[in-house]
Amino acid sequence: MAMVETNSFPVPAEAGRSATLATELKTFWTRFFATAFNPYRPELHYMRGPGPAWRAKHGMDTALRLKPRDL
Repeated sequence: MAMVETNSFPVPAEAGRSATLATELKTFWTRFFATAFNPYRPELHYMRGPGPAWRAKHGMDTALRLKPRDL
């Protein structure tokens, strides 16, 4: 799940209240959409162990190999 941060930015003294509110809203929504719809999802790339290529390379023809002591 993505976390959204909200930070206030310093406001120039000459800026009006409506301009400040519009700037803050634009900044919030820009950050929100950039974070919420970020295509990188590291949990989808998490390695859970050796895959089929590793098993083929190391001569393991089954996903689970029992050791003689386990039988």
